Amino acid sequence: MPESALRHLGLDTFGVYVHVPFCRVRCGYCDFNTYTLTELGVPGASLREYSDTALRELDLAVEVLGEDAPAVDTIFFGGGTPTMLDPKDLGRIVQGIGERFGLAGDLEITTEANPDSVSAKDLEVLSESGFTRVSFGMQSAVPHVLRTLERTHDPARLPDVTRAARAVDLDYSLDLIYGTPGESLEDWKVSLETAISLEPQHLSAYALTVEEGTKLAAQVRRGEVPSPEDDDEAAKYELADATLHAAGYDWYEISNWATSDTKRCRHNEGYWREGDWWGVGPGAHSHVGGVRWWNVKHPSAYASRINGGLSPAAAREVLTAEQRYDERVMLGIRLVDGLPIDELDDAGGRAVAQLIADGLVEGDRALLEEHLVLTLRGRLLADTVVARLLGL
Repeated sequence: MPESALRHLGLDTFGVYVHVPFCRVRCGYCDFNTYTLTELGVPGASLREYSDTALRELDLAVEVLGEDAPAVDTIFFGGGTPTMLDPKDLGRIVQGIGERFGLAGDLEITTEANPDSVSAKDLEVLSESGFTRVSFGMQSAVPHVLRTLERTHDPARLPDVTRAARAVDLDYSLDLIYGTPGESLEDWKVSLETAISLEPQHLSAYALTVEEGTKLAAQVRRGEVPSPEDDDEAAKYELADATLHAAGYDWYEISNWATSDTKRCRHNEGYWREGDWWGVGPGAHSHVGGVRWWNVKHPSAYASRINGGLSPAAAREVLTAEQRYDERVMLGIRLVDGLPIDELDDAGGRAVAQLIADGLVEGDRALLEEHLVLTLRGRLLADTVVARLLGL
């Protein structure tokens, strides 16, 4: 690790991401680095041994980052389905992070979960282990939409698990997907209203993307299901924003809404604000002070390297000043807090007036606060805004 990168530690937030690559089934739309148990089972790549392997990578993290590494501000377990691990094992990993780095006082600890992958007792154990937040993969409240996505959970489970989370003082978020083939605007409205009725503190809504190499991409290519349409997804985004705003949720990132600033996902804000984080697990990405690296993807290869005392990293890159600027623009413009105009280069500065004139950024905030904040139209055309700011 270059000394210049290590000097950046402590100047911004420091998070730990833990990737748990296991899933009961592989959803047809998903291109994440996940594996079903029937695909694995080799030594070091099993559920039973995974937490020990993750803890050994954390030992490596201490060696690389040094004893002066800052306390951890946020921890996020993603996947895959992290709650396929025993909740006590998730707690062991949290404890291990604390023992190696220390934990900040206002710590946020999140795990993703499927509604059918946790019980009330599991949530109680997570709360006792220090978790503060659970992100439930709801996706939709409509059975035929869930079938198209090949989601196996019963939507009737959601009231039970959200009630159980409240009972043990866990905040919870619901993740939704819109634009699934065959989903009508009324279907999407039902999903939104159902989600709001469950009273989450946070909601995410993502447009379905057909990723190459997935089962869904093959179905679209063969004409078995229609491809998502831009106009349909735009209409559904507008409905989501209006419905959520009316229910007391404010957007803080293009695809994320919360009931208050304190209920935002601070871990994800660290990504969007160029914070530092160490990614644990197969395929996990890390970033410290402009240095980015990523681990080998397959769990058995990952475990073999870790257990052999080797780094699991597959490759790394040291970002140039131009790359870091481009990323600040691409990510910063997505946030409601906005992109400082005085941080723009000449090309970006020249684009501001036309972006205001075209209704893509809020004129008042640009002129009075000197920040670029997307309008609703700008959020729908965010890629266009970024291209103009970068002079492309």
